[in-house]
Formats: sequence, C-alpha cells, structure tokens
Amino acid sequence: MRLSPDEMIFWQDGFAKLNATILFTWGLMFVLAVGAKLITRKLSRDLQRSRWQNLLEIVVTGIEKQIEEVGLSQPRKFLAFIGTIFLFIAAAALCTVIPGYQAPTGSLSTTVALALCVMVAVPVFGIAEQGLGGYLKSYVSPTFIMLPFNIISEVSRTLALAVRLFGNMMSGAMIIGILLAITPFIFPIVMTLLGLLTGMVQAYIFSILAAVYISAATRTHRPKPTPEVASGTIPEN
Repeated sequence: MRLSPDEMIFWQDGFAKLNATILFTWGLMFVLAVGAKLITRKLSRDLQRSRWQNLLEIVVTGIEKQIEEVGLSQPRKFLAFIGTIFLFIAAAALCTVIPGYQAPTGSLSTTVALALCVMVAVPVFGIAEQGLGGYLKSYVSPTFIMLPFNIISEVSRTLALAVRLFGNMMSGAMIIGILLAITPFIFPIVMTLLGLLTGMVQAYIFSILAAVYISAATRTHRPKPTPEVASGTIPEN
C-alpha cells in the first residue's frame, strides 16, 4: 500500500527521478488546460448554449460568488488564481476513481507548493491594492512590536495550509488501503465515494482560506466619517 504518490517511481537516474506526483500533477494540469481551451473555443452569447458552456458558467459564477462573500469587492480580479486552485484540487480528488491514479495532493510537496502559491499571492495582491508602503505598514499595525508576530503568522498559516490539505488527502487514501486489505470490496467503494466528497470539501476550504488571506491583505483602511457626514448634514466627497 502506497501512502503517497512519491513512492510510485516510473524512472530514475541517480538523484533525478520521475515519480507519480510529478507525472500526475503535470498530466492533470495538461488535461485542465486542454479542457478549458476546448470548452471556451466556441462560447456563445445567445440563449442556445452548449452543455459544457452552461456547466462552465455555473462553476465560474459559483466561485465568483464565494469570493465576493468572503469580502473581496471585485471578485473577477482574483477569479483566475483562486478558481484555478479550486479546480486543480477538486479535479485531483475526482480523478481518484481512475485505476492506478493517485491524487498528487496526497504528496506533501504538492500541498507545500500550493500553499507557497498562496503565500506569494497574498503580498502581490496586497501591494497591487494598497501600494508597497500601505501593505508593509500592515505588518507594524497597530505598533512596531507586532512585526515579528505578523511575520510568524505568514509562515505558520502557509505551513498550516500545506499540512491540512496533505493530512486530509493522505488519511483518506490510507483508510481505503486498509479496508481493501481486511474487508470486502463494498466498504472501499463506499470510502472511495466518501473520499471524493472529502476532496471537494478540501478544495473548497483551501480556496476559501486563500480568498480570506488575500481579502485581509487587500483591505484598505479608510478614515471614519465625521458626525456631520455620518448624519447626512454635510455631503461626503
């Protein structure tokens, strides 16, 4: 029983090796890229649309709505990044029904890479929204004493994202492997279906947490209106 796709090695020459994590990750990205190209090549604005376009619009609209509910006022600016993360993790979980396939998110290296993407995206979006000075000022807010704590927070939440996704995905594969060894086939089938649901939930949680972190980094602090402006006696500029 393999607990991680890292253990499935297809080719090795010295320290260089091609394992299932690398192969399935790039294969999944290729399938997603080709699928997106095929679905979007003939988009229609008419009432009569293809089933794939309807499905695509449902997925995109749903992701955009969730981003907006997190607190990001312009969800389309963050749709490409957060939507891609969600679709990759969700597709990785759904493909586990394919014999011989192991989700690359069951490898700590993959989950760390996803968490690092979020770690880089947070300051990128934060600087784009607030400017370099405004974003760096958040590290020393409300006092300079908070600087080391804010830095530790950035590192710890990245580690938490990686370990949470890795642990949940690997535990599902481990349970299925154990049940295959000691029980009839009916229980692993049920656990596989439960694993698909768990994978979708993990994709949702990971992408929502990424949106929350980005929302916190892009939130601008506006001065409170004066009592006259708040009461409506003086128009606000």
